[in-house]
Amino acid sequence: MLSESIYIYDAVRTPRAKGKPSSLKKSGGALSNVLPHDLIKYLIEAVEKRNPNSTTNINRLALGCVGQIGPQGGHIALVSRLASSLLNNSIEVRTLNNYCVSGLSAVFDAALWAQDKFQSLSLAGGVESLSQVGFLEDKASYYNDPDLIEKLNWAPPVMGAELIATIDKLKKSDLDEITLLSHQRAENAWNKGFYDKSVIPISYNDGKDILKKDALIKPDITIEKLAQFKPFFEAQGKLGYDAMMLNHYPYLDKIKHLHSIANCPGMADGASLILLGTKEAGDKIGLKPRARIVDFTETADNPIIQLTAGFKAMEKLLNNQKMNVNDIDRYEFMEAFAALPVKFLNTYNVDINKVNVNGGHLAMGHPMGATGAILITTLLNELEFSKLQKGMVVAQAGGGIGAAMLIERVN
Repeated sequence: MLSESIYIYDAVRTPRAKGKPSSLKKSGGALSNVLPHDLIKYLIEAVEKRNPNSTTNINRLALGCVGQIGPQGGHIALVSRLASSLLNNSIEVRTLNNYCVSGLSAVFDAALWAQDKFQSLSLAGGVESLSQVGFLEDKASYYNDPDLIEKLNWAPPVMGAELIATIDKLKKSDLDEITLLSHQRAENAWNKGFYDKSVIPISYNDGKDILKKDALIKPDITIEKLAQFKPFFEAQGKLGYDAMMLNHYPYLDKIKHLHSIANCPGMADGASLILLGTKEAGDKIGLKPRARIVDFTETADNPIIQLTAGFKAMEKLLNNQKMNVNDIDRYEFMEAFAALPVKFLNTYNVDINKVNVNGGHLAMGHPMGATGAILITTLLNELEFSKLQKGMVVAQAGGGIGAAMLIERVN
């Protein structure tokens, strides 16, 4: 819990492009040739344009990024500061990897820092280019070493989603229905202009083209088309992951593999930035706060099932605030895999019209390090759009990592 109120003054993101590398034979995603630090540079420019004189008063830049090698290696927050002509070299920088909650962790890191620096503003968020640095491309030893996999009980995150679907006795139709809803809501939100306020168009191909909209949404998807996508991960489970999970959950006869590729969030390129700080820092240059960060929590949970840690974080935060799930006006719940939002709705009996009402990651994609800040950006705009007060971001990551943040609209 923060000891002093920290306010969100602005929140922006890029459109999400397909995280698909280009080759001699095929073109990649729209942002596949845009360097990750340039995505952040474009967002810094957008923040300054929307909030004149803000960047000259920034004292800290914190970025989440998962694949910290190659174009995202070194220190992506430092490189982004060096790439921006708007940020002073005296600005402190931090790059962190907390897997898929990295962007959320970066924002709270900046909030904690801001409360100790009376009149300071921060930029915080995240970036991920999965077209340039692929999933698991950092090649950690435990990804492929059979001895370490067995010793550490490591499994790809989708195995946790399959385990949750098995324990909760979900059907593939449950996963397809929530996937369809995500695409329908995302397309509707774009069509009604919901994302126009927060999504910054990005030039690519040397400025010849501009990406204005999330590129992974399938507006023509139907439940019949989704049913044609078959479960995809049974072969992966047979590599030893099913046996490992069954060893820890002996009451299960087998792991029921349900997720198709369509029931997983698409690999995406994207970035997001939040402008935040104390009231004094904002007042100093005439900024008007849009929301207050009320509380934040991070948790660790069972690394076998992995993806329940977000629920644990949400429960902890609600308990801290002496609230229940129905006290929250809107949720941005990270659609890590389709089983997760289904479990969220079923377990907590949350009104579906409060959750991901403008679509989610199943439709728009998952740029891992940027995801947490993207969810904050969407939530902030939804609270303003619907004239509601309290919203919560709930996120989870592989290995049993979870986080949740509560914000409150102030105008």
